Amino acid sequence: MSDLFENPMGLMGFEFVEFVSPTPGVLEPLFEKLGFTMVARHRSKQVVLLRQGDINFIVNNEPQSVASYFGAEHGPSACGLAFRVKDAHQAYARAIELGAQPVDIPTGPMELRLPAIKGIGGAPLYLIDRFEDGKSIYDIDFEYLPGVDRHPVGHGFKVVDHLTHNVYRGRMAHWASFYEKFFNFREIRYFDIQGEYTGLTSKALTAPDGKIRIPLNEESKQGSGQIEEFLMQFNGEGIQHVALLTDDIFGSVDSLQMAGIPLMTGPNDIYYEMLEERLPGHGENVGELQARGLLLDGSTKDGQGRLLVQIFSQALLGPVFFEFIQRKGDDGFGEGNFKALFQSMERDQIRRGVLQTSDAR
Repeated sequence: MSDLFENPMGLMGFEFVEFVSPTPGVLEPLFEKLGFTMVARHRSKQVVLLRQGDINFIVNNEPQSVASYFGAEHGPSACGLAFRVKDAHQAYARAIELGAQPVDIPTGPMELRLPAIKGIGGAPLYLIDRFEDGKSIYDIDFEYLPGVDRHPVGHGFKVVDHLTHNVYRGRMAHWASFYEKFFNFREIRYFDIQGEYTGLTSKALTAPDGKIRIPLNEESKQGSGQIEEFLMQFNGEGIQHVALLTDDIFGSVDSLQMAGIPLMTGPNDIYYEMLEERLPGHGENVGELQARGLLLDGSTKDGQGRLLVQIFSQALLGPVFFEFIQRKGDDGFGEGNFKALFQSMERDQIRRGVLQTSDAR
């Protein structure tokens, strides 16, 4: 096996995403609409665990914590993320040896000390090796609520598919180097998207285990676009969106809409009329896609249909939003849809007066 595919940190997927809000009571109702159920409370801290399938969302309401300071600076947001690893002690020691900055998470008596290094925007990146049912960090530090299904189906989302970072212009190489140096990620996609007035560049990285994907976005030279707006609203670099994977995108999106989650408006009719030209023989029901505003991407070359279907929520936590995705053999990020999505978001910026066009000047 070449060095490119070696897994020196023993990565095994995402373990959890940690969230915070300066205003209490904001996150839990939102996550319940997204299909999550509160399944456990921390034994000594104001921290709760919400779950859907194998997705763990931790809401940290602990005062004077690392999370609370992050929330005071950035507002409601994803304030931390965790990777599963085979051996947390070994992985942490290797990261520190290579120059990672440690993050000290205060613990109480009889609590696990979760090793963490400083990640995007200063958010802790935890390394977790206790994740089997009955032996997990939740079994030790949390108390499960009585009578609650510990792996609720919710809207049918199974795992975190990817986490996208927005970074300052010129910082994409820095964060790509961070993930490559410490975790041996590799670049699998690079694309330069130009709208009518603005643009962005995106570098998509994946871990050696193939389960952790992190695209990085930075503003193009024109400026005043979506990435710049995020950085201003968020007050820095951070997680722009969390993508959740389902095996039934139609059913999951129908459930989201019934729950009242606002979704991005789909592209115009021409987008759907051109699907057969762009992806000949894709076999998807275009009417069902269009009725929900779903985007289709992938490849149908040589009779091999490798597709993905995706849709995005509107901003739900400050400028932070969610993506909902079903993969049918395609491991990309919807590059073919990116321009259509980008242009729709650009139109939204114009409508809200954030982006001034030459016509309006």
